[in-house]
Amino acid sequence: MNIRIFDQEKELNTTGAELIASLVQNKPKAVLGLATGSSPVGIYNELIDMYNRGLVSFVSASSFNLDEYVGLPVSHSESYRSFMNNKLFHHIDIKMENTHIPDGNAADLDAECTRYEELLVNQGPVDLQLLGIGHNGHIGFNEPGASLTGSTHVVNLKEETLKANARFFPSIEDVPKQAMTMGVASILKAKHIVLIARGEDKAEIIRTALTGPITTECPASLLQCHPNVTVLLDRGAGRFM
Repeated sequence: MNIRIFDQEKELNTTGAELIASLVQNKPKAVLGLATGSSPVGIYNELIDMYNRGLVSFVSASSFNLDEYVGLPVSHSESYRSFMNNKLFHHIDIKMENTHIPDGNAADLDAECTRYEELLVNQGPVDLQLLGIGHNGHIGFNEPGASLTGSTHVVNLKEETLKANARFFPSIEDVPKQAMTMGVASILKAKHIVLIARGEDKAEIIRTALTGPITTECPASLLQCHPNVTVLLDRGAGRFM
């Protein structure tokens, strides 16, 4: 596991973007695993800048997102499809038909989970998977528990996750209570995983995930089992490392 701690946000963002750009430059048909939330936004901004400067093209690449809320219209500003379109896809040359996000409005959610997992298997493995980490150690929307589901599935979001995401909605009551997410086994199939964390409020869970026991009660701790993980932390998130 390669853990890097940065004093400047710009440095962290540039490093993350360069990992992705270098992959796509060397493998134009790369399969990217992408994440939403605040952690990857600066990296996406750097990728857009690199694309605008003619340094990288995504025209032959494809992407799979980790998760999507259940029951939130695609047109809603906080749907993860809207997020990805607004923060990245609409600003680079990736083909929209090559960008994959679970359908949280599918009539049959179990069938959609199966479809998405099969798509991952058939078009994967993911070459590089971006991850954030929740305050309770979740990756994707894989919440802590006595056991974890390996493949794409529907999950009931824990109160802590709802509270953390409430800042993006008018109130906590407006946060969807369920999400569809890649399972931990799906995530761990990626060839390279890049975990991003920012802020002192993530410092304790980062220490637990990266140096504590491997347990389903901290899903991110299973990253210790992966042979190729890069961790990008700002000084706050990395204060205990």
